[in-house]
Amino acid sequence: MAELLTASEMFYTSFEPTVQNRFLLYIDGIPSFLCKKCSKPSVQQSAKPIDYINLRYFYKGKSIWQPITIDLYAPVVPSGAQAVMEWERLHHESATGRDGYQDFYKKDLILDTLGPVGDKVDEWLLKGCFITDAKFGEMDWSNEGDAVLISLTVQPDYCILQY
Repeated sequence: MAELLTASEMFYTSFEPTVQNRFLLYIDGIPSFLCKKCSKPSVQQSAKPIDYINLRYFYKGKSIWQPITIDLYAPVVPSGAQAVMEWERLHHESATGRDGYQDFYKKDLILDTLGPVGDKVDEWLLKGCFITDAKFGEMDWSNEGDAVLISLTVQPDYCILQY
């Protein structure tokens, strides 16, 4: 028996994909224009087994939000390295060996995806982020002048897709 199609299934549906180069990342203390690239949030669900006779069933365990990678440009002014180090010093002060409290070093980040006319099409709120890895780039005498990039790995506690 043939299936009947509705009008919405028969006719062209407009489709506008989100594209990778339309985004803004907001980090307190780091200007948004320094962000070259960043990964979107991802979550992993652990699977817990229940053994029953000679079968194994699974149920969902903990939800673990994965680290976010961020690449920042390192301009002379404003100094990208200095902006990152100000956040890093809230985690650990190298000169004194003092570690900071979570209340000071954890930040909420906002990742906005933009539409073709600059409107926000989705907004991720990344809660309780802190730096787990900071790489301040490479220097190379044989390079022809590529920009230095600062690479950050940031661990969120959890993420919320606002819309």
